[in-house]
Amino acid sequence: MKKSSIKNENSRQSERLTFSFFPGCSLKASGHENALSLLKFCDSVNIELKELDDWNCCGSSSAHSIDLDAAKKLPMRNISLAPKGIPLMIACPSCLVRMKSMYLKIKNDRVLKQEYEDMWGQPFDEDLEIIHFFEIMKRVKLEDYIDHPKEKLKNLKIAHYYGCMLSMPPDLRFEKTYYGIMEQTLKLLGADPISFGYGNRCCGTYLSVAKPLIAQKVVNEIISKAMEAGAECMVTACSMCHLNLEIRCSLENPIPVLHFSELLSMALGVEDKKKWFPRHIVDPVPLLKKRGLLTS
Repeated sequence: MKKSSIKNENSRQSERLTFSFFPGCSLKASGHENALSLLKFCDSVNIELKELDDWNCCGSSSAHSIDLDAAKKLPMRNISLAPKGIPLMIACPSCLVRMKSMYLKIKNDRVLKQEYEDMWGQPFDEDLEIIHFFEIMKRVKLEDYIDHPKEKLKNLKIAHYYGCMLSMPPDLRFEKTYYGIMEQTLKLLGADPISFGYGNRCCGTYLSVAKPLIAQKVVNEIISKAMEAGAECMVTACSMCHLNLEIRCSLENPIPVLHFSELLSMALGVEDKKKWFPRHIVDPVPLLKKRGLLTS
């Protein structure tokens, strides 16, 4: 057996990492392909995700701006569901902001902490670690699970789009932002990262519903700049951003937009690609076949 194969086999037999998991509304609905590929990726790198039982919306869509009481209690309840002793992983940047912000407010406010404990009938977990999905890239070595990683996304020209939520609001200014993770990871897999200067521009987020023409203008500018820079496709950090980039784009022949988790799963040889690629408005399959990354 080759030395690299022995190393990979030993890595796959190593202790399985466990995280509790808050999917949020987007990954359970419009971003279902994001959830499918994320779960497959985690399982492929020996990570177990335990979805929070009976979780609820974190309030990121509108509660935080129109109902302060709901904006407080929605993330509070989700935090109360997180089991002790294991990190809570969140894939949606907007959900991460709502949950992490509320967690730190409770931790630093004795009155709010007492309210939390009275409301949910349990002590507040001051040691709970709340992380974004990108943190996994720092805790797992992809090379241990992939033979010849540079061949997996070879020469695919990708514009990396993070959106604005991972910039974090002022009360989370000391938290990790994770910018650069997608470029570093996908370059390791052979992709060609394209810098286009719009990687953290707002996609219009919920203006997509209230003022769709404004969101359309913003989205068209982001995608056109990526295309001008030479990108063949885009990769997103957020399923809400992904939704906007697809449904609000009115350009002729726009490039495909992929979830980061889809590219990771594809590099790992996950066979379920046909379950999520058909959900895309701009079909990425012709490009991936052209680059020799898909054969069927």
